[in-house]
Amino acid sequence: MNRRRFVLSALLAPLALTGLGWRTSRADHGPIQTLGLSDHEWHNRLSPPQYHILRDEGTERAFSSALNNEKRAGIYACAGCELPLFSSDAKFDSGTGWPSFTQAITGHTETSTDFKMIWPRTEYHCARCGGHQGHIFDDGPQPTGQRWCNNGLALTFIHTA
Repeated sequence: MNRRRFVLSALLAPLALTGLGWRTSRADHGPIQTLGLSDHEWHNRLSPPQYHILRDEGTERAFSSALNNEKRAGIYACAGCELPLFSSDAKFDSGTGWPSFTQAITGHTETSTDFKMIWPRTEYHCARCGGHQGHIFDDGPQPTGQRWCNNGLALTFIHTA
């Protein structure tokens, strides 16, 4: 954790505990075996840009991912551990430059509140490996009204048709 993030987290922690709320959620649809790898193992498994996103909670440049334009039927899985996170049925073009979905596969993500941009945002991670995926916004299409904005480098596409 870098120094600036540590200081900001320490200053905003009381807010998280008193009303804006820290939350972690995962619907329970059977146990997901967590993947606990050492930092060295993660460096060996991931490319440097993937490591930055999945392990350091970074963000790729908008419109840089080929998955942003992917239209085929399939599954979008975590690039860190291959846990399926999204179905292509939930994908839509948000115009933001990142692959976006209306919902995740139930129980395959965990959420928390982050304050990296000062105001609270809902961040989500892979339930198996804890890899950072992106953020959830309330400006998506119906029926959910949500936009799960994902880093393309944090995903692997598995074509199913």
